[in-house]
Amino acid sequence: MLFIFNFLFSPLPTPALICLLTFGTAIFLWLINRPQPFLSPIDLDNQSVGIEGGARKGAYQKNNDLMRYYFSDAKTVYEIFQRGLAVSDNGPCLGYRKPNQPYRWLSYKQVSDRAEYLGSCLLYKGYKPSPDQFVGIFAQNRPEWVISELACYTYSMVAVPLYDTLGAEAIIYIVNKEYLKKFAAVVYSCGARVGFFQGDIRLLPDDMKALKPTVFPTVPRLLNRVYDKVQNEAKTPLSKFMLNLAITSKYSDVKNGIIRRDSLWDKFIFSKIQDSLGGNVRIMITGAAPISTQVLTFLRAALGCWVFEAYGQTECTAGCTITSPGDWTTGHVGVPVSCNYVKLEDVADMNYFSVNNEGEVCIKGTNVFQGYLKDPEKTQEALDKDGWLHTGDIGRWLPNGTLKIIDRKKNIFKLAQGEYIAPEKIENIYIRSRLVLQVFVHGDSLRSSLVGVVVPDSEVLPSFAAKLGIKGSFEVLCENETIQGAILQDLQKVGKEGGLKSFEQVKSIFIHPEPFSIENGLLTPTLKAKRVELCKFFRTQINSLYESIQE
Repeated sequence: MLFIFNFLFSPLPTPALICLLTFGTAIFLWLINRPQPFLSPIDLDNQSVGIEGGARKGAYQKNNDLMRYYFSDAKTVYEIFQRGLAVSDNGPCLGYRKPNQPYRWLSYKQVSDRAEYLGSCLLYKGYKPSPDQFVGIFAQNRPEWVISELACYTYSMVAVPLYDTLGAEAIIYIVNKEYLKKFAAVVYSCGARVGFFQGDIRLLPDDMKALKPTVFPTVPRLLNRVYDKVQNEAKTPLSKFMLNLAITSKYSDVKNGIIRRDSLWDKFIFSKIQDSLGGNVRIMITGAAPISTQVLTFLRAALGCWVFEAYGQTECTAGCTITSPGDWTTGHVGVPVSCNYVKLEDVADMNYFSVNNEGEVCIKGTNVFQGYLKDPEKTQEALDKDGWLHTGDIGRWLPNGTLKIIDRKKNIFKLAQGEYIAPEKIENIYIRSRLVLQVFVHGDSLRSSLVGVVVPDSEVLPSFAAKLGIKGSFEVLCENETIQGAILQDLQKVGKEGGLKSFEQVKSIFIHPEPFSIENGLLTPTLKAKRVELCKFFRTQINSLYESIQE
């Protein structure tokens, strides 16, 4: 016994003792500092709940009373801003910057005062403090725009957005209709600060680094470019292997509810990506179009922040569903938000029936608009007699209670053989190709196949062409028949992976070097394709494409 006692408590050699203490300290520090997993407050296998009439509500919603506001002291836009002034203790509100300079900030009080001064001026000029008084605001997105908008709300007038990117035709339409667009952009009620970019989309990365945002609403188009850039920078087999290993490892954390950006993978692989978005993003919300599974998985692993996907329309004040915290599955748009219900309605012509948990997505709630001003016919098309907004999108309830958008009711047409085609659905799948910046799919009832117009990604096409041994300017590459064939082949591959049937695949494409935009009249102010205008603009090319294929 004495021998054992002496052995256990005899002094260890100094190097061994140091190693033991170091190892023990490392274990202790890891135990107290290890990231804690997020536990979802709802059952992720039952994220929505059925209610009377076949509609569903989010599981977060404990009763059937729809939310009307977040805070009881902030029920109007004016009250929202005044609450922000109070809770921020007159903190920074609106930020702007000039090239190579830091952001400069207007405080909440400065913004409020300027809004009151401008509103008072409008009253002096004869404007009435009434919801029937419409005030057009013609400007870029900038602090002055928000101040002008707030001036209207301060005196109960209605702001009518007239963005400089709309074009003369759209502005004339809005002025004639006195069209009202609702604005929520809610962050003000929490006293948040909002930074504006310099006005040049090419300088957006520099603005992000300077602003260092914590909340980042965005669209898949931008996120696809981030993803493509990272993938293209991994040029060697070793770098590709390490990138994929890092994504797999970090995504394992995400699936276990651990969100962090302090791992070794973050330090050596993902820090550059995070820094490109400012390094402080805590919440990212993507919407306006579907995002692919691989891109969403990559973002959730690489950025170390909450990444949500949302769905909605302008007519329901933007969002009506959003993915739940803790749910890291992909391929759906989440569950109804607390201010609306969602139901699926039969679309017999397309063989979608609510009894099969499929149909047109319809929304009802406090966020749904009352109608299009002075346009009862269009209002009747959008809103039924019970107040349900018909979105034109086809959805499916998944077994876990989330909503998946699977098709499009609007803009559908028949091919010559009688098959229904939803071009927007096809375009949303084709846009997953890293070669594609924009795509327009066309067909009609006199033709048996589809054709398309593709705008390639100018950052991806040159390196892709080089692998084919082809060099030249971007315009020259777009005219190359080998590249056209390669892009068509890639589209068909992506389409097959996305579940498109053979008749839904384009048979021939035209490569166009100039992006569709608001300025050239091919996109709406909300960046949706103007299908009639696109068809007219590319009529010659479309006719040529049909002549080149055997139908």
